[in-house]
Formats: sequence, structure tokens, C-alpha cells
Amino acid sequence: MNSSLAVTLYRSLYRIRRVEEEIARVYPSDKIQSPVHLSIGQEGVSVGVCEALKRDDVVFGTYRSHALYLAKGGNLKKMIAELYGKATGAAHGKGGSMHLIDVRAGVMGTSAIVGTTIPQAVGYAYAMRYRRERNRVAVSFFGDGGVDEGVWHESMNFAALKKLPVIFICENNFYAINSHERARHLHSNIVERARAYGMPAERIEGNDILKIFDRVSKARARIVAKKSGPAFFECMTYRWREHVGPDEDYDAGYRSRRELAPWVKNDQILRVGQLLAPASRAKIERAVEREIASAFRLAEKSPFPKARELYTDVFA
Repeated sequence: MNSSLAVTLYRSLYRIRRVEEEIARVYPSDKIQSPVHLSIGQEGVSVGVCEALKRDDVVFGTYRSHALYLAKGGNLKKMIAELYGKATGAAHGKGGSMHLIDVRAGVMGTSAIVGTTIPQAVGYAYAMRYRRERNRVAVSFFGDGGVDEGVWHESMNFAALKKLPVIFICENNFYAINSHERARHLHSNIVERARAYGMPAERIEGNDILKIFDRVSKARARIVAKKSGPAFFECMTYRWREHVGPDEDYDAGYRSRRELAPWVKNDQILRVGQLLAPASRAKIERAVEREIASAFRLAEKSPFPKARELYTDVFA
């Protein structure tokens, strides 16, 4: 890996981790006007995928999408203001943490409802094909719980049938809230289910950011060059915090801290950071800390939306 890529990956990983740690720190004050689903521990998937994309590519996410939003280039100040419910937010304070958008950066939307953005990504890819946009792809992010939704199957089938330029990313952190995949699936091999729809599918173990970057880069190049249709990746990962909220939940009875230990040992921030000189890491970290502090200060100072704007941009 060249030094420029190492710097880019480390900055993105560290930035996302520190943003979410600051969200967790502030959350008990009730200044944040939204539930938060933190990506701490899972950052490598979003960063690895998004670094493999081009600026004109688009992504669609879930309620746990702070990492995706930031990795794709979403505006940090607008994201934090959105969590605070402020008018300067990404959705003018009406969407909160679970409904993030930055069209300029290619973040087309995230949703609190499981599975709902999967067909949106497929529809966007269909529009790309219709408009003959030859050098773009749409990327759908969802969790292992999203695979349980009927719309996942419909979307996979349609994308394969029409050979659409879409990449499916399953962030498998093993749990749909607190239900392990073994309790939900008779056969838990998600990759085999994807292959049944006639598309190339691969499982990437261990939250491996470099392998994710490599495989998605190659899949994107193939899709664009050969018009060969969709690709599917199951990225094995692990969330370190509770399903929703700023805290840990290893005393809740459904998982143990022992289960967490190997993922902490394999933290991708430490792994990529080891490739940089200490002075280079420190320089990145100082700049990130200043940026985060500025974003939270702006959110604190920004106004709430006016009452007259209650129904603006609200369609249902």
C-alpha cells in the first residue's frame, strides 16, 4: 500500500471514530435530538468501500450510517447540526441521525426502516443504465438483518436480471438488535444466497479494510468496463457499542466482552496507523480534533428550524 493511501485511510478511520466518541460523550446531555446508532468498530467497511468509489458514485445506507456518510465525503458540520436538530443540518434538523443526506457527496439517503434503501439503490442504478451513465455505480449498504427482508430478495433478483451497475454491501455484525444470525437463519451463509441470484459474491473476514478496498475496486472496474451486472460483498464486522445509544451492553445477556476481544485486537485504526510515522499520525489527529471541535461548536450555536418550516420538504 502506498503512503498516500495509508494517510487517506487513517485520516478517515480516525475521524469517524473520534466523531462518534464525541457524540457518545455529548449524548447524555440531551443536546442531541435524535437516537444514535454508532458505527464504532465497523468503520473499516465504510472507509474501505468508499475509498474504492469515484466521486460521482452514489451510496444508500441504513440507520447506522455516520461512518458511511463521512467516508463518502458528507459534510461533518451539517451532520452534527442534524443530530442537534438544527436548521443548519443536513436535512435542516428534520431527519436526525438515521436520515442523513448529502447529495453533493453522493450520499443519497439513509433510513430508519430496515431494508428500505436497498431498492432505492437498485432503482438509481436502473436510472443510470437508462440514462447511459457509463462510469458510475450505486452502492447499497445494509446489515445482516436487512437480508431477512423480502425487498432484499426482490432487489437482488431485479439487479441481476437487468445487469445493473450496483454493488451490495452487507455489513454483517452478527446481530439484528440482539438476535444472533443463528437464531434467525437455518443456513447463515449469506454469500451463498447472493450467488443464487447469479452474481459474484464474496465474504471478507475480519473487518479487513485493505481487502475490502481491493475487492470493491476490482468489482467496480469490472461493472463499469464490462457492464456485467451487480456484485455482492458480505463484510464481517462487529459493533462495539449497544445497538442504539452511546453505551456498551455486554451485561445485557445476549453477548459477552470475550466476544469483543478479537475485534479490538484487530482494530483497523491501529492496523493502518502502524503504517504511518508517529509524526504523521499526530499531525492528522490534531487536524481532526480541531475539525470536530469546530463542528460541535457550530451545532451548539445554530438555530432550530422556524415553526413555519414545519411542513417544508415533508412529503408524507
